Amino acid sequence: MTIEVQGTPITVLSRGGEDFISLTDMVKHFEGGGALIEQWLRNKDTILFLGIWERLNNPAFNSPEFEGIASEAGRNSFHLSVKRWIAATGARGVTSTVGRRGGTFAHRDIAFEFGSWLSPESKLYLITEFQRLKEDEGGRLSQVWDLTRTLSRLNYRMLTEAIRARLIPPSVTPDQAVSVYKSEADLLNVALFGRTAEEWRDAHPELGGTMRDYASIEQLLVLAGLESMNAELIHMGLPPEERLRRLNEIAIRQMSSLGAPEAPRRVERPAQDEGPHDVGAE
Repeated sequence: MTIEVQGTPITVLSRGGEDFISLTDMVKHFEGGGALIEQWLRNKDTILFLGIWERLNNPAFNSPEFEGIASEAGRNSFHLSVKRWIAATGARGVTSTVGRRGGTFAHRDIAFEFGSWLSPESKLYLITEFQRLKEDEGGRLSQVWDLTRTLSRLNYRMLTEAIRARLIPPSVTPDQAVSVYKSEADLLNVALFGRTAEEWRDAHPELGGTMRDYASIEQLLVLAGLESMNAELIHMGLPPEERLRRLNEIAIRQMSSLGAPEAPRRVERPAQDEGPHDVGAE
């Protein structure tokens, strides 16, 4: 992704759910160019800011090495490159890449601070354009999320029809019927999320709703497919244990194909061990 700040295209990379902005692009139209990045790193206030950011966001940050660098910062002879900073401290907030689109990238928090050092005007324009990018991106993701939820609801109807026709005898009580629906919902939960609804609620008592409310777009997309597949497996007469195994394998394969970081693990558990959950709860 790129944003245009005062006529300069600036690359924005997404890594691990965080945004990194190219400092190399930010200085292209400033006198001094790339040398400004190393000049910024010589500043003691910069080193202290980077150290605080890493301590807040990086459990593997090497604080003893940082203290040594901080004690030297500000001296006329002090020099620090991005590569040395990373190698010495294990820093994650600033990265250096090579290649056609390489350069120095920094987490958005750090990039905004660098923009302020370049000029207050530069920081203001950078933040404005970055916010516009995220708003546009959020709108597109919201549309995809709504479409995926709608697809899941349509496939859910197919699943409930299969449950009603194949798994619920006419003689059962309403409470017994609800129990069957809940069991089938948790079969899907275990296949995709690796836990039942009750297990998720016990693990996240501070959160409202259900695990499906906090699912990623990829998870919701795969869930929609699993619902229709489970309906077909029910019509085929497969027992819950076999359906769980097959659906779990499908979920693993599809989430991996989508490149989703939350790909499910292979489960080895009988379907009857699953806790109750409302099939319609999302």
